Amino acid sequence: MSKRVIVFGAAGQLGVELVRVFSSRGYAVTAFNRASVDIADLSVLESKLAEIDPAIVLNAAAYNMVDVAEREPQVAYQANALGVRNLAIACRQVDATLVHFSTDYVFDGTLGRPYVETDLPCPLGAYAVSKLAGEYFARAYHEQSLVLRTSGVFGPGGRNTARGNFVETMLRLAQSGKPIQVVHEYLASPTYSPALAETTANLVDAGHTGLFHAGGGVAISWYDFAAKIFAAAGLSPTLTVARPETYRTEARRPRFSALSNARLEALGLPPMPTLDAALAEYMQRR
Repeated sequence: MSKRVIVFGAAGQLGVELVRVFSSRGYAVTAFNRASVDIADLSVLESKLAEIDPAIVLNAAAYNMVDVAEREPQVAYQANALGVRNLAIACRQVDATLVHFSTDYVFDGTLGRPYVETDLPCPLGAYAVSKLAGEYFARAYHEQSLVLRTSGVFGPGGRNTARGNFVETMLRLAQSGKPIQVVHEYLASPTYSPALAETTANLVDAGHTGLFHAGGGVAISWYDFAAKIFAAAGLSPTLTVARPETYRTEARRPRFSALSNARLEALGLPPMPTLDAALAEYMQRR
């Protein structure tokens, strides 16, 4: 009998890949979006998990409106922190492994190098605080938890989500024919969601728990990432460097939040694809 897996946030650009990858590996996957199950409702969660009795629960559900969270921190905390607490409690009751996805934004970006798992988090805003709290709830309430921090997720599923992703934003701006400004001072490690889903499945198959960084594997500025996107798409819009003060945002963001995959790679698992390879596949799958 196939192991049963539940994916929460299954309609998002990571969720759709988790459903695809785990299904392809022979797991019996049940997919939920927020409309069908809200992880903020503990009683519903407990009922669903008792009914399905999964071996693994994957949480790709998240409130990720970074700037709006400054105006509604309670909503962000309910989804990203207390919702994860509920999942951990429900998973513990049925002895299921909880896999939860967190973010590079738990760091303040002041180290000037890719972050490792032992670096001290220092969130800069309401969204980041809520995500860090979610990590703590997952690990405090359930020993069988796997927390994966990632960065700048993009994937083909972003075409079908309300907020899209950075790649789709750049391609849409390129169609306007107007000059495009992107900041150069902020660096992250953009992560291809199909590769992240494969890495997640590799960790689950091997029975790993604890905290891992699973970013795209390279530190790159958003300006340079935009240039790679246009090259992969065969486009040549006018791209210029924007000063950070040009685009003031409500939430502070870390300037260098790239993640080191050293701990992940030490396990001998396949590495993340290069950004060029990921973008080439992305364009092909569009």
